[in-house]
Amino acid sequence: MADIGQGERLLGGHYRVLRQLSRGSFGDTYLAEDTHRFQELCVLKEFNPQVPGKIALDKAQTLFEREANILYQINHPQVPRFRELLRDGERLFLVQDYVEGPTYRELLDRRRAYDGRFSEAEVVQFLMQTLPLLQYLHSIGIVHRDISPDNLIQRNADGRPVLIDFGGVKQLVVNVRHQLGVAQPYQAADGSVTRLGTVGYAPDEQLKSGQVSPATDLYALGVTALVLLTGKEPEALYDDRRDRWSWPEQIELSDTLHQVLTRLVAQNPDDRYPSAGQALAALNLAHPDPLSTAWAQPMPVRMQPAVPPPPPEPTVAVAPARPYSPPMAHYPPPMAHDPTATVAPPPRAVPVQKTSSGCWPALAGLLLTVGIAGGLWWWLDPLSQFADNGSEVVSPGGSDASNPNLSEAERDRKQALRDRAAALSVDWSYLTSLTDQLFYEQNPDRQGTQLTDQPEDEPLRAEWDAIAAQNLDLLENNLSTEARSRLSRYNPTDSDRWKGQANDLFVSSKALYDLADARFNQLFPGRVSEGFVETPVDQIWFALAQDQVNALESGDNLTEITFEQGSFSQQQQGTLDPGQGQVYILNLSAEQLLRLNLQAPPDSTRLSIYVPVPNDTLPHILADAEQNTWAGELPQSGYYEVVVVSRASDPIPYSLTTAVDNVIDDIINRPDPPEKDN
Repeated sequence: MADIGQGERLLGGHYRVLRQLSRGSFGDTYLAEDTHRFQELCVLKEFNPQVPGKIALDKAQTLFEREANILYQINHPQVPRFRELLRDGERLFLVQDYVEGPTYRELLDRRRAYDGRFSEAEVVQFLMQTLPLLQYLHSIGIVHRDISPDNLIQRNADGRPVLIDFGGVKQLVVNVRHQLGVAQPYQAADGSVTRLGTVGYAPDEQLKSGQVSPATDLYALGVTALVLLTGKEPEALYDDRRDRWSWPEQIELSDTLHQVLTRLVAQNPDDRYPSAGQALAALNLAHPDPLSTAWAQPMPVRMQPAVPPPPPEPTVAVAPARPYSPPMAHYPPPMAHDPTATVAPPPRAVPVQKTSSGCWPALAGLLLTVGIAGGLWWWLDPLSQFADNGSEVVSPGGSDASNPNLSEAERDRKQALRDRAAALSVDWSYLTSLTDQLFYEQNPDRQGTQLTDQPEDEPLRAEWDAIAAQNLDLLENNLSTEARSRLSRYNPTDSDRWKGQANDLFVSSKALYDLADARFNQLFPGRVSEGFVETPVDQIWFALAQDQVNALESGDNLTEITFEQGSFSQQQQGTLDPGQGQVYILNLSAEQLLRLNLQAPPDSTRLSIYVPVPNDTLPHILADAEQNTWAGELPQSGYYEVVVVSRASDPIPYSLTTAVDNVIDDIINRPDPPEKDN
């Protein structure tokens, strides 16, 4: 560890290694902080090409960058983002986002200590949150290869499962070593042979012949689910004597989950589900998810082995010992991808208020990848169903302006909505989805049904139109034309870009999100958006964030407070509209005394104070606090951020007084802005 310079120097000029996370056959893994991104944590995975000399290392870097191109295309909130390939001297590192949270192995171990395990409901939720993620990965030709409780993290921020430690990265290293002429590309530095896949979780076709396909991941996910359900390891769930799984006799499950798991862990890959989407559809038959829809077919697998798998080890005890399976058919060769090809979904349900299922982030990335029409990826064919009585399903869109079954007044009303949306640069399909979401939240008894053009539905159609008009009012009064025009097209990569823009202004992502959250909470009280594009309403949070970034850059909601020589106090005054916020930055030194006093009507504001270098011990001084005063000695040197947001329903006056104990010219040189996030 010492030779990597822990805490002593910056790798690549801006990564400070904090500690070693694990040792691996292809290189060690480290936790680091990025000094160019306000000390955001990241993971450095060392890549050991096993070739001497600068020329060979240059070639290894070139090959790795070419082979790893597919990794950088992964854009999914349940996969830590691959940032870059870092060269530091004679060492290569793959830089990836850090995810805070326990692995499912750690969660299971905690429960085992009290003779516990995961409930069926928890495992069903786990599968419904993980299967869409696998379908996304498979749709772009990526197979994980090493799914197990050790490689799934339950993220602290939202409780969603996050997939880490891609086996495809190890295969990538092997491929590069093979191209460099390494005699034993699977061999580690200590002479041991590296297996791509975990014994007990990887199926026979992967361990014996190196064959991987979407069915490989489905098998490993099924075994993982069984381990969570039973609290037992794979070898305890398999009957060696009878050469078959024994878990059905060890645990009672609902018929649907039993059938789904049976197919997931089938010995013959042809007996498993053809795709993660079909497995999810089968699960949804008993656990209907209102966000279910069609799934794209998987693409041909990328990063296939460029070298045969390592020879089998002698007398290796494989757990569980599975019977011989017929050879798996070769995965289909590359072909032109048909984005219209889908798996037959379960009965389509109507969008309702966001749940904790977490399917939207995965579905968002998936449909963006396969190019569903017009970028409107959460709402597929909203007019594809017809009522049982043969009446025509009413399109809330402009096509109803010519529906002869509607009155002339109603047709004119609908056409006026469409015309107004166009004038405001609001995508009509997005407005339809947004209005549907809010309409069915207000009419839960109508969930699963569609409005018809019959007279009995006229009051409901009028209510739908009224909600659409209210939505247009909201979008017109609270969003810029630029922000409105991108509704339906925001995705998590936008937040990465905004972080960089804010960082250039010495503003952290926390402060930016405070501003966006305040505006969002004022428009949608009680509703929480966590930065995931799950529903049409979440798109509005992103649009608000876009406008807040623009306001920061223009200086409308950002002020730097400075103190002239001999002046120890500054006062800022103004008026905050409902949901409005202001950010103040101060370049101060450690051990200075700072006093803040915010004067505003009672319980009308929230105050946050963010430190220059947040860490686990000191993530902030105040965060969204109701208090309006603070005084103390500053722990760090650098830019502090003071964020004031309004929670009032009317405009409020406020005054912010800041005072320091001493002001010395040039006590802190103004630092260079951090580099933008990629």
